Amino acid sequence: MATAITPQKRSPWPAVASPSNTPTGSRAVHAPVLTGIDARARHLMPIALEQLVANGPVITDGAWGTELQARGLDPGDIPDLWNLARPEAVAEVAQAYIDAGSQIILTNTFGANRIRLGDHVPASQVPEINRRGVQLSRQAAAGRALVFASIGPTGKLLLTNEVTPETLATAFTEQAQALAEGGADALVIETMADLTEATIALEAAKTTGLPVVACMVFDTGKDKDRTLMGITPEQAARALTEAGADAIGANCGVGIERYVPVCRRLRNATQRPVWIKPNAGCPTVVEGRITYNTSPAEFAAHVPDLRAAGASFIGGCCGTNPRFIQAIAQSLHPTAFEDSTLARRGREGGQAQQGLHEPEDSTGSEAAPR
Repeated sequence: MATAITPQKRSPWPAVASPSNTPTGSRAVHAPVLTGIDARARHLMPIALEQLVANGPVITDGAWGTELQARGLDPGDIPDLWNLARPEAVAEVAQAYIDAGSQIILTNTFGANRIRLGDHVPASQVPEINRRGVQLSRQAAAGRALVFASIGPTGKLLLTNEVTPETLATAFTEQAQALAEGGADALVIETMADLTEATIALEAAKTTGLPVVACMVFDTGKDKDRTLMGITPEQAARALTEAGADAIGANCGVGIERYVPVCRRLRNATQRPVWIKPNAGCPTVVEGRITYNTSPAEFAAHVPDLRAAGASFIGGCCGTNPRFIQAIAQSLHPTAFEDSTLARRGREGGQAQQGLHEPEDSTGSEAAPR
């Protein structure tokens, strides 16, 4: 029988779940320091998301594409390929988010399905790219954070017959299985505009036995509260809940202030935990680059509203970086933050994230979607 997870050492951050109220068969989690657990035990005891968020919102991570660009990824290049070509840079991004206060980090696998990668690598490399992406995040986490593996859209439209449901199911199943083999704690289907594609990805992900978070992009319509296909938060929440999602969410598309009402509507339409990762405001193009001008402080000022709207997981998407996660951590857990290494480093007169590329204005490109 696998043993329950207990803290390795004292952490200033609040516990995400307590051993005393965690039922048998689920994982007791303390943020951000966790003891290791081997892959067999982890899959025998999948985490219970409801218990994970029992003590308040859990802090996720921010954008990966722009952070990889800061480390040399050229606009237009495929970030996922760096899992094999530049693993040290990928691990640096994961480490930066953990140091900033992320209790859950994602993986550099957003576009690592055989449809997106088909023109760039042999199909036989796709599973290894996914497994390696999880392994890099797990190595960086070193028991201090959970790893939720990222699954993004294929970039092909069912509506225009660019792809068939069967082809999507095959691609997503292959990716999900590889992510599970790599050691993911859970899977995150994100940045979906088509509810049908999201549902196919969800069904594929559920075959792994891991918890699955399913997220849509709400950035269309007069109030920016519908998907590209016209789906409302209520419709998405009901459909994804019925399809078996363990958490429902929204990411990308708009800034944090617009996701407050979307979060509230998701919360009212489902009993599942709600996952929210907004952009750092609306993008503008400056000298050919997409720029996000919302500062970490401005972003964090909306975190209390997002929490009140029912968000169980809070992080950032396009334009955000470790400074945004640090600001979220300080907003959610000010006392713990003051006791943290980051706060002490700041009081000593240095940057809280020394050595990281963290410009005042976050920049990115369409080639780096999150």
